[in-house]
Amino acid sequence: MSTRIPTQPHYQSSKYRLEILSDRPYVRLMTPSGEPLVELFVPFGVDTLGALDDTTSLSELKETATAEGATFELEATSSVWKRKTYRIHCSKAQIRFETHVEGEGDLTDVRYFGGNYSGQPRWGTGFFWSGTSLRRGFNPEPTVHEERYFAPDAGAQVDATGVPLPGKAGWFFTPPPYCLAFEGPQSWLGFGVEAQPGENRYTDLRYVAQRGAFHLSLSFDARTRVDGSYRLPDLAIHFADGPYEALAAHVKSLKERFLVPDVPPRAFPTWWCRPIFCGWGSQSHLSARSGVHAPDLATEENYRSFLDTLAGNGVSPGVLVIDDKWQSTYGGNEADEGKWPDMKGFIAEQHAAGRKVLLWLKAWDLEGLPAGECVTNAAGVQVACDPTSPDYEHRLRESVRRMLGPDGYDADGFKLDFTARMPSGPGLDMHGDVWGLELMRLYLGILYSEAKSVKSDSLFMTHTPHPYLADQLDMIRLNDINKGSDVNEAMRHRAKVARIACPHALIDTDNWPIPDRSSWRAYLPLQLELGVPSLYYSSHIDTSGEPLLAEDYDLIRRVWGGVPDGDSPLGAPLESTRTGVTGTEAPS
Repeated sequence: MSTRIPTQPHYQSSKYRLEILSDRPYVRLMTPSGEPLVELFVPFGVDTLGALDDTTSLSELKETATAEGATFELEATSSVWKRKTYRIHCSKAQIRFETHVEGEGDLTDVRYFGGNYSGQPRWGTGFFWSGTSLRRGFNPEPTVHEERYFAPDAGAQVDATGVPLPGKAGWFFTPPPYCLAFEGPQSWLGFGVEAQPGENRYTDLRYVAQRGAFHLSLSFDARTRVDGSYRLPDLAIHFADGPYEALAAHVKSLKERFLVPDVPPRAFPTWWCRPIFCGWGSQSHLSARSGVHAPDLATEENYRSFLDTLAGNGVSPGVLVIDDKWQSTYGGNEADEGKWPDMKGFIAEQHAAGRKVLLWLKAWDLEGLPAGECVTNAAGVQVACDPTSPDYEHRLRESVRRMLGPDGYDADGFKLDFTARMPSGPGLDMHGDVWGLELMRLYLGILYSEAKSVKSDSLFMTHTPHPYLADQLDMIRLNDINKGSDVNEAMRHRAKVARIACPHALIDTDNWPIPDRSSWRAYLPLQLELGVPSLYYSSHIDTSGEPLLAEDYDLIRRVWGGVPDGDSPLGAPLESTRTGVTGTEAPS
């Protein structure tokens, strides 16, 4: 049972001890036995487009006993805000920092545990950092380098965007939960962002560090206007036995506080669990052999050839993904008749063969869209589609009806890719006032709701494993493989994060690009443990040029045969211990 010692401002439980320091604007967080963890700067900065925030004075600390434990409250004056109020809520297993600002301004960065301070000349002026004695950090976001652990004096970030360029190499999950974990002497601490529904208007969470010091920065891109009183996203610290447990504690807190949708275990069509064949790897092999751009090879002729090759080797996928670029334009998603003279007829053939078909979509792409349906920069350059535009929303819903409807192509769902191209940064112009994670939710929601209204058992696959988005997706794709990494270790990590963030969702295990045939052989059996088996190659490994041999096709058949029995020999619901859901066949 937690106790609070009234003789001086502090709180202690079986997990931690928090002390309020009387001679400086810090709180000291320790283990219950007194070992130092972090020394946190409390009146952190809330910067705006107009000015950097400097805290100019602090009130006396107020302490209040609560049913959960205790709350410490501090008020501050500021060069930017009329008033800032900081509340530290302590309970047995967590500490939560709640912050309110009053005044006017467009938020740029909230610098949790760091900021400018001039209210106590004894300590000088300028930017103040928090101190750390933590041993190492853990970032759930997959990156090109596949390095999950980092030194406490190194940087890290969780974000919803990314491209293969320096410092932006985390596009695989867009986003994972905004939570970083750190190892202490007795337990792990998870630092997680907890925002009210509708106020997830941020893009990046950055851990900024130097030797023995750090702060966190949450980016708002000057897209959130404060006029009056505004509550910032809370920053909660959870205590756990390990890094994944700290991530799970963060997600649990989001759910218990009703900050994210409640998505209970649910029934789903058993065909969602059938082994998947995606043609992108085979397109890439043809490209490597011919020199033709891989998207130009997404043709009906080639896909028939891919399926024929698999069939000739006794392999029949339950789900086919027609990948990049079957469309004439990414923005319009109409079949390119030069490549697909009869998309509807091809899909009908697959249905007759007992196979479902997903169409690959490129998120945020503006190809073929009028300027009025696009996000633009300050120079008027179009940078992305604009889901806040009523005209674009109408176009997108209409295209979903064409792709899935019986009078259109009659496909069975979507594999949504490139969500990391979500618009971010200052100076962009768009129709509506939605930003950050809220913008991602809006975009996914348009696609998801329209798909379900057209075909109730349609499957929507994304790589956005955040619990705030959990009710807008059915399947999490683990995304591209980094060829220089340990493939199995990397994909185990991604699957763990996806299961913690969206336990109701199935997992597409992906399969591309693989370094070589031996890595491919080692990964294929693991797919059954992680989720739904996924195959990207019909004849060759594109990276190495190695052909699939008779024993490789036998391996595919054996792995796919390990999928629990269902409505077809090669497809059925995965075990509840792996998915948290139960499969039931639903009418098309």
